[in-house]
Amino acid sequence: MIVTIDKRGSISLPVAIRKELGITQGSHLELTIKPGGALVLQPVEFYRTIKLNASGLEKLKDARSSEECRLPDWFKKERDNAGVDPE
Repeated sequence: MIVTIDKRGSISLPVAIRKELGITQGSHLELTIKPGGALVLQPVEFYRTIKLNASGLEKLKDARSSEECRLPDWFKKERDNAGVDPE
């Protein structure tokens, strides 16, 4: 498949490729240059990370048991893996 580079150095990925790979607006791609100059684009995901000190971790444990409000799903995933930041 041939694509054209515009004056800003951007390329447009054909819709068939975007659909096949699940690439949408805001998706992130990792660019790798292989020997011989081949360019490889690979979709990547970024996940939010929460780092807490011991005091913050204790407050989070208290909040978990209070169940006074509903937290966002992304935060629930992070809190399940929460640990103490050594710094």
